[in-house]
Amino acid sequence: MKLQPVRGTHDLVGESVAKHNFIVEEARSTVDNYGFEEISTPIFEFSEVFKRTLGEASDIVSKEMYTFEDRGGESITLRPEGTAPIARAFISGGMARQLPLKFFYQGPMFRYERPQKGRQRQFHQLGIEMLGISEPQADIECLSLADVFLKKIGLEGKYKLVINSLGDEESRARYVEALTSYLESHKSDLSEDSVKRLEKNPLRILDSKSEQDQAIVKDAPSLSEFLSESSKTHFEAVTAGLEQLKIPFEIDETLVRGLDYYCETVFEFRTELIGAQDAILSGGRYDKLIEQMGGASTAGIGFAAGIERLALLVEKTPVLDPIFSVVPLGKSAENACIAICHELRSQGFRVEMAYSGNMSKRMKKADKVGAIGALIVGEDEIDKGIASWKNLKTGEQQEISLNSLSSFLSKIETEA
Repeated sequence: MKLQPVRGTHDLVGESVAKHNFIVEEARSTVDNYGFEEISTPIFEFSEVFKRTLGEASDIVSKEMYTFEDRGGESITLRPEGTAPIARAFISGGMARQLPLKFFYQGPMFRYERPQKGRQRQFHQLGIEMLGISEPQADIECLSLADVFLKKIGLEGKYKLVINSLGDEESRARYVEALTSYLESHKSDLSEDSVKRLEKNPLRILDSKSEQDQAIVKDAPSLSEFLSESSKTHFEAVTAGLEQLKIPFEIDETLVRGLDYYCETVFEFRTELIGAQDAILSGGRYDKLIEQMGGASTAGIGFAAGIERLALLVEKTPVLDPIFSVVPLGKSAENACIAICHELRSQGFRVEMAYSGNMSKRMKKADKVGAIGALIVGEDEIDKGIASWKNLKTGEQQEISLNSLSSFLSKIETEA
């Protein structure tokens, strides 16, 4: 049997891991400016955490969860998304007295989907959650942070923000009644999936990708006509805030998101550059989720972004500090070179040592790892307290004092 990665999984190595780390670190840098703290939840939870919160009619619960029974007979699910586990952590950790809370997370998620560009069965997400803030200012801050982050990773001009309001429970109940009545009259023309959704969650039919469903939805009642006054006021404040921050947006009343816990503001940052998987960062408000899970009534809003999908849009591998190679001349110089490497690395330099082979092979290895130059050290050089520096781009060579290596290499880094 030829060993291969499991279908829908991939190895992160080389440029792909460099882009991954770049995206995560830029996210960390951004959320730090907004006062978030990082949280890391287990990659698996009791299955009920997701079944009770995501909705039985959601694609995640009905088709995509990796669920298994452990040796203790418990039903366990690999986490398909990040919000429900954080809500669980909030409740089980007794954090209600610490509100408001602002969390950042990142890590692997798991969904049994058909693998395609920008969509894997094991994928990585980063996201934020803001708990305990019901005011529209939280929505604005959440959207502002997302916009700033996407620009920091070089995506300015490559996406658009689409938003909608699902309203509160009262608004949704009235709208669902009207929408169900309308869709029942077109039931025979709906897709098979949408017929099933009609019984459990008719709102999901609004964002169906089926052309026959889209033709029917086009003339469906408008959600905005059923919003309560408080929901209208909330959404107007959000759009006014975006206008004040000069963040462009479009309102799309068919945008409902795929999970049952969403209410009020929902949004997607979309691109046209990676094919069918056009949403690169999505989220919304979920004011009833924690209460639904057994906790106290706690407002919440957040977003998540797929790191692999973002990486498809990041054009350049992040520029790292240059690599310096240390090349010992002869066995007697190797221990001294190990000490030189240790000292330089402890000072923050990226250093590789050419361990074996003759001089020609060691220099070829230095070139292969992408070193900007090589410090050549033999027994004579050690006795004199010097090293020979060879610029691998120009071929120029010069002698430098071992005592001034740090200042010399710092200058080389600055000029690189």
